[in-house]
Order: sequence, then C-alpha cells, then structure tokens
Amino acid sequence: MSVSGASVRSVAKTRSIFTCSGCGQQLAQWAGRCPGCGAWGSVTEHRVERSGPAAGITSSVTPLGGGAGAKADTRVSTGIEGVDRVLGGGLVPATVALLAGEPGIGKSTLLLQLLASLESAGRRCLLASGEESREQVAMRADRLGLAADRLSFVAGRDLSEVLAAATDRRPFLLAVDSVQSLRDAASGLVVGGPAQVRACADALVGLAKANGTAVVMTGHVTKDGDVAGPRTLEHAVDVVMTFDGDPRSGLRMLSGGKNRFGPEGELVWFEMRSDGLAPIDPSDLLLSGDGHPGAATALPRAGRRALAVEVQALVVPGEGPARRQATGLDARRFQLVAAVLDRAAGLGLARTELFGASAGGVRVDDPACDLAVAAALASAATGVTAPEGTAFVGEVTLTGLVRPAPAMIQRLSAARAAGVRTVVAAPGSPGADGLRVSGVRTLAEAVDWALDQRIRGRGVRSA
Repeated sequence: MSVSGASVRSVAKTRSIFTCSGCGQQLAQWAGRCPGCGAWGSVTEHRVERSGPAAGITSSVTPLGGGAGAKADTRVSTGIEGVDRVLGGGLVPATVALLAGEPGIGKSTLLLQLLASLESAGRRCLLASGEESREQVAMRADRLGLAADRLSFVAGRDLSEVLAAATDRRPFLLAVDSVQSLRDAASGLVVGGPAQVRACADALVGLAKANGTAVVMTGHVTKDGDVAGPRTLEHAVDVVMTFDGDPRSGLRMLSGGKNRFGPEGELVWFEMRSDGLAPIDPSDLLLSGDGHPGAATALPRAGRRALAVEVQALVVPGEGPARRQATGLDARRFQLVAAVLDRAAGLGLARTELFGASAGGVRVDDPACDLAVAAALASAATGVTAPEGTAFVGEVTLTGLVRPAPAMIQRLSAARAAGVRTVVAAPGSPGADGLRVSGVRTLAEAVDWALDQRIRGRGVRSA
C-alpha cells in the first residue's frame, strides 16, 4: 500500500516522565528526593504523548524581509526619557521585558508611572497585579497624582485570567506585577517555584508574539542580586532591566542588561519623591564640589555615557593586620592600586588601614578609574588636596604604567559638563575644547603632578 507524504500520520506513543514540582527538573525514573533542589516527595509522574507529523499539516514559510507585510522598527516612546534610553530608544511592539529589583525598591511605582504615561499618549494598557489589590493600586495612583480612572486592572494571580483579559482587550502594553505571584492552576506546580515561573513566562512570551502586545513583568531578585527563579527566564525575554539603589535614600538606578533591540549597559538615575520617581542628573549627587584631602574625580563609563564621580579614600595608621575595605569600588582593584602606589611613591601604606568609597553609592568598577583611586589614596596619605577642577583617567598596570582609557570623547564631555578644567590621562589622549589634557606615562608622574611634587618620601601623615 502506498500513501502520499501529505497523508502520513504516525502512531501516537505515550511515555512516562517524572518532574519535580519544585524546580521543574525532569528525571528518567521516580525518586523520593529531587537531585536538583533536594526536595522530598516532589517528584510526580506524567504521561505524555509523542506523535509524528499529522496529516494535512502545512508549514507557513515567509520571506524574512522585503515582502508584503514586513514591518519597520517602529519604537513607541514611553514618555519617560530614562526608560526610553534603557530600552534603546523606546518600546518595540511585542517586546517582553523583565524589570528586576529588590522588594520595596520602587518597581511597582515605576511600572504604574509607565502605564499612566502611555495611557495619556493614547496607548491602551492593562495592569495585572498579584502583589496588590485593585483598591491598593488605586490608592497608590492617587498618591502619585495619576489618573487612576484611565488605567485598566485585572487580578494577576491566575494565568488563564490574565491571558483571557489581554486577548480580549488587546492592549498595547500588558504589565504583570509580578511574575513570581502568577500561577497556572492547571499545572499543579508550586506557586513562585522555578518551574511555575518558567511556565508562566513562556505563556506571556507566546501571548506577546502572537498578538503583538508588549509585556513588561516585574521580578524579584535574590540576596546575591540574581533574578529569582530559573535562569531560563532571562533567556526567554527580550529585555532585562534592573532597578536598584539604597532603600534608605531616594536615589534609584535603572540599568539595562540584555537587550535584543538596542545597546546594553545603559544606566539612568531617578529620585524617589512623595509624588513618585523623577529623573535626575546625578552630577550634583556624585561630586561634593569642595576640595579636601582624600578625594579625586574619576570619569567612569556607565553604559554608553560617562559620569564625573568623586572617589574617596581614608588612610589610617594602625597596628596589626591592616584592613582594606572598599564601598562602591572594586575591592580587588582597590588593593591592587594601593600596592602599586605604595611601591611607586613610597608612601608606607603596607601597615596602614585603607578605606575607599564612591560618592552617592554609585558602583564604580571601570578600570579607567584606577588613576583617580591612586590620587585619592595619595592625597589621603599626605594630607595634600588634589588640584581643584581636575579629573583622573587611566588604568594602572602592575608595573606602574598608566594605560589609555577607551571612549575618551564621552569622558571628556562628562568632565566639561561637571566643570572640570584639567584631565590627567595617558599620553596621546585626545583633547577637547575648554579642557587641558595632561599626559602622564607612569603612576609616579601622575602623583607628582597631582600633589605638586610634595609627596615623594613624605610618608603617611601621623594621626
């Protein structure tokens, strides 16, 4: 008997798979304890059907571009400049974005302001919240001065209800707060567990790609700073944004990680006020403006832009094991720069306690900040204030050489905007209008220049 290829139907076969309801790991056979997460009694059997190609199924292959129906990259502005910058210029339809951050940092506030901004621009939005009730969200909107009556709300605890509401209303943006509180009642998986989070995220991705609806979902992070849930959650989404800062202060930072539609690493700042989050220029927060020993201005890169940030150092003579502590700076690079500086300038730092910090709590881990850290340490050790209106840019090698820094054009622009008049950098660095660039080849030359040649052999100041 002969049959055509189009009418072939394979015989369905069933097999058993064993899945942990806690972490979602699949096993070849049943086990009392999951080898992945260590949970007892969490492995259950499932019967699945595997079949070959069914009769009558045809593929829908279309040209990738240039044909009818091809759409251009039409980004939509969110109305919040900082968010647009992190997204790469705006929100692309059908994008799935993850907004991650610690509990209480302000993710829900930022999400609500984002929805209100899009609604005011005529873009239909839908908020699915499993963290707060409709009344609680309305109270937050009133407190922020947002038009709550224009926002649409659906309880965000049940996945099927959220999908049904989004399919019915076809919003431009579906906001889910949070993906950890969403559950698929039919799956029988643990609410908030890795397997449940992965399944819900996959369903939201399918909704976005099928209907063209953009999805932004919030997610909590662990104490180590990683997104809570499976790592595959970050692989499934198009954009990962991290919202962090010190909950005790008003400074918040939104940084871009993975981005399929734009550059990565962009960073913007907000201030948490009584009426919500407001974008700010961090220059006033990152520079003290008054010269004092133990401070120097660095020009680190944050994404595609550069900033003028004050790095600070404290040198304390001590006895016994010397402590080395850094806040906001890379602790290993801080110790490395201190060791190279001690050998190059003879400051006697080996038996002193060294402390380093960055102003404003911003994270400074750019190697081009090595020279500024060295200048701050030398200033703290001698009590000699670094020259006013001076910034330091350059990576310090173990041999004491100063390496040139990339993206000097952006760094010099940030220096000029911060009122810097002189930049100390490696030889051959480009110049800029209104700025003097002083080239130094070694760390010893930089220290001598910065502290007016009064440092060599002077040693650590006595307490």
